[in-house]
Amino acid sequence: MLAFNFSALVTVNRRLQTSLEPVETLKILSVFGTRPEAVKMAPIVKLLAQTAGIESRVCVTAQHRQMLDQVLSLFEIKPDYDLDLMRDDQSLAQLSANIFTHLDPVLEDFKPDWVLAVGDTTTVVTTSLLAFYRRIKFGHIEAGLRTHNKWHPFPEEINRRLATVTADLHFAPTAWSQGNLLREGVDEKAVIVTGNSVIDALKFVSKQDEPKETKDILAKIGGKKIILVTAHRRENFGKPLENICNALKELAAREDIEIVYPVHLNPNVQETVNRILKDVHHITLLPPLDYLPLVHLMKHATLILTDSGGLQEEAPAFGIPTLVLRDVTERPEGVEAGTLKLVGTETSHIVHEAKRLLDDESAYAEMAQAVNPYGDGHTAEKIIQALLNTSIKSI
Repeated sequence: MLAFNFSALVTVNRRLQTSLEPVETLKILSVFGTRPEAVKMAPIVKLLAQTAGIESRVCVTAQHRQMLDQVLSLFEIKPDYDLDLMRDDQSLAQLSANIFTHLDPVLEDFKPDWVLAVGDTTTVVTTSLLAFYRRIKFGHIEAGLRTHNKWHPFPEEINRRLATVTADLHFAPTAWSQGNLLREGVDEKAVIVTGNSVIDALKFVSKQDEPKETKDILAKIGGKKIILVTAHRRENFGKPLENICNALKELAAREDIEIVYPVHLNPNVQETVNRILKDVHHITLLPPLDYLPLVHLMKHATLILTDSGGLQEEAPAFGIPTLVLRDVTERPEGVEAGTLKLVGTETSHIVHEAKRLLDDESAYAEMAQAVNPYGDGHTAEKIIQALLNTSIKSI
């Protein structure tokens, strides 16, 4: 089981237990539905369960069923409410309608004081609106990320902006995201810079024994340099993903590398990737990896190419240069720190930047040695302390 040091909460808990009598239990519902959300919520959920003065429950929408379940198992989290809403070829409108219909009775049953959600998925924006409709306080974790382009990423950019409008507390991962919120008129007293809880989760998972799945992959590759790839975002469907795959095919002509690409289950990704990259020498296509083997594979990578938000935060923790397969990112702190570089989706540009890092030791070292700007592994503590402080002020 996860073990977190939450000494920072002792003073606040003591105040709740002894200074204010009688003490009302703070009821908190955590809602999430995808694997990235589950990873980032896991440290918070685990610490909520250990914190005096809090009754914590978990609701999963299961927006991504299989990928969600393996994270729940890894962190030993058993949801109190499982809406099980994943359906094949489900539109965003259908998913939103299903979340509205199935989550509202959960709010009626538990009657939480706070609802927590992380990030910018359909689960998050719908949860925030339901909390607003029922006049329940909403805490938005990973608040303030922006590209300022409503279509990139789609639909996440609009989801997180809407969540900001409804939130009562905004847990910003960095000073940059805090600045975005303040410029949009959010009360500075409602914005708390916490770091990103993905670093809390990463620290725990990276200390676990290396799983057999990772060992088998490494044995197959031998001593070659590993380029780890993830590419699955909606805005990259079609021509952009074809360009990415063509870049990987060109890079695979090198004898000193092996490209490892866990391929997302979305048919739009599967069709393109398999059509262009299946049976290409020096490219290993895998089904989606569980989080534990993915983290351990990441530790062995020489270079990461990704359009994922989570890997932009995680890779710098291991000192791995990361090329972001997008035109804009809501995580510019990594670009400014030098741990990330935006390369877009043009084939020639991806190939040029990847080769530069593979062949230029000084360029590689400059990115590898940059400081991770996304947190110190104590985000869960900061979030829960803020919730308890707010509770004390409201009593």
